[in-house]
Amino acid sequence: MNGQPQHRKRVKHFHVPGHFHELTFSCYRRRPLLTNDTWRSIFARAIDDACQAEQCQLIAMVFMPEHVHLLVLPTGFDVNISRLLQQMKQPTSVQIKEILITAQSRLLDELTIAERPGKRTFRFWQEGSGYDRNLFQSSAVKAAIEYIHENPVRRGLCRRAVDWKWSSVRFYQTGIQDSHLPRLTKPPTEFWDIGGVQTPHSE
Repeated sequence: MNGQPQHRKRVKHFHVPGHFHELTFSCYRRRPLLTNDTWRSIFARAIDDACQAEQCQLIAMVFMPEHVHLLVLPTGFDVNISRLLQQMKQPTSVQIKEILITAQSRLLDELTIAERPGKRTFRFWQEGSGYDRNLFQSSAVKAAIEYIHENPVRRGLCRRAVDWKWSSVRFYQTGIQDSHLPRLTKPPTEFWDIGGVQTPHSE
């Protein structure tokens, strides 16, 4: 130990029009907080509101017990991924905190930390922006969707991806929106036809 304060690594978000964003972030200290259907539904509605406010489409998703994978496609010009994440996370955290206060749950104390002397903060999400990867090739987007859908199987939470309720896999199989999940959109057909986003360096 060198005695120097440890600084949290910050993820730098950048956006190129037409790029997809593969986002991963965790619950506080990777605790399995997303095992409650009520809380997952609250989060799903927050994703809907955030995507609408920030002009983004949700392409694929899975809620794991302690972390989340999302694949989003911004459609607006003024895209701010950090703001999108904040609008997903903050309302979720506020509503769940209110539930814990009403229930007088011991979990409230466990998730409330001393941020600095005299200030205590409730943390549902791990601090920081998590992981953000820009994707523009159709093969990379397809691989990301498959990775997201297979996550519960790899973890041994289910035998088949389709058996995991909090995933977009059934939407891709049936095209039917599940009201419990955030609203989903499949990538446009022309994206698969041309092999990805065309840029000045694509030719």
